[in-house]
Amino acid sequence: KNQLSERGLVSEAWGGETIFVEVSAKKKTGLDTLLEMILLQAEVLELRASPERLARGIVLEAKIDRGRGPVATVLVQNGTLRSGDPFVVGTYSGRVRALFSHAGRPIKDAGPSIPVEVVGMLGVPMAGQEFVVTKDERIAREIAESRLHKLRTAEMAPVRKVTLDDLFSQVKEGTVKELGIIIRADVQGSAEALADAIERLSAEAVKPNIVLKGVGGITENDVQLASASNAVIIGFNVRAEAKAAALAEREGIDIRSYSIIYEALNDIRSAMEGLLDPTFKERVVGRAEVRKVFMIPKAGAVAGCYVTDGAITRASAGIRVVRDGVVVYEGKIGSLRRFKDDVKEVQAGYECGISVENFNDVKAGDRFEVYALDKVLGKL
Repeated sequence: KNQLSERGLVSEAWGGETIFVEVSAKKKTGLDTLLEMILLQAEVLELRASPERLARGIVLEAKIDRGRGPVATVLVQNGTLRSGDPFVVGTYSGRVRALFSHAGRPIKDAGPSIPVEVVGMLGVPMAGQEFVVTKDERIAREIAESRLHKLRTAEMAPVRKVTLDDLFSQVKEGTVKELGIIIRADVQGSAEALADAIERLSAEAVKPNIVLKGVGGITENDVQLASASNAVIIGFNVRAEAKAAALAEREGIDIRSYSIIYEALNDIRSAMEGLLDPTFKERVVGRAEVRKVFMIPKAGAVAGCYVTDGAITRASAGIRVVRDGVVVYEGKIGSLRRFKDDVKEVQAGYECGISVENFNDVKAGDRFEVYALDKVLGKL
């Protein structure tokens, strides 16, 4: 309630005008009260629908049914929807071939506030699109064609040319890496929900790029698009057609199928993290104290040292020369000896001779710090 009040929705119990109803679908509590409050609010606002008008509603969900083709679940908001009515929804037009109730039983018509499955779509509409019945099929077709033309015109708008200045700017700023993703789901709502969740995984250094999202099984066209755009294919409650699976294997395209959205998101997050450049964490592996310095012809300064901590390793990432608590040089180990023998490692408690590449200003009392760099994989 506190968070909602910050958004201007103040409960009636707190002196506001917003009706609050506590419900739990899991415990099945408060649902009757919620329905009562909806009816009360509709009465107060004098919301009325005319069953005599041409039907108008909203698409709640859409999918492809193997036996019936594209099917949309529509909530009728006004008028009465009847079998045989011409309609337009998004860029698709059609005529209602059949209506089914929420229980799956065929019905002849559906009035205001009734959810109904509509068969007769030419394609799969988007959830949230308006469903409108027209006087005749010609009007519906003209509206759909006009919308499709506008959509294609927008998609074919000229792409801004990339100049050398743009490329130089990208190099200076660092190129953002992308993971191309094609989404196929059993229903439109699932495709939209998965795409939205994937978009929220976006980070500064790596971003998901939803190349395509749609309803239905994974086809050869999807595999060809994935190959051209270097994308992975995510199927949610759908599977790849046999030809598509064979083509994906030949092209080396990764197809993943899921029935739980969180499993899909976890795998996509891991894939995006794999695109991140690793960082390196420094780890001190050994320390030594310089007790005497020897000047060797052709070799330069060799420090006679006593290893105080850890181990001095020849293959370490680097070495620091510390004098009076200040780092005076950082570089690579030139040589590591025990008596006259070259060695790979000297443990704590032993003496050794150490030379530092390109540095001869070593003094007795200096301390050497030898470190390794551990690779740390990127995390979102």
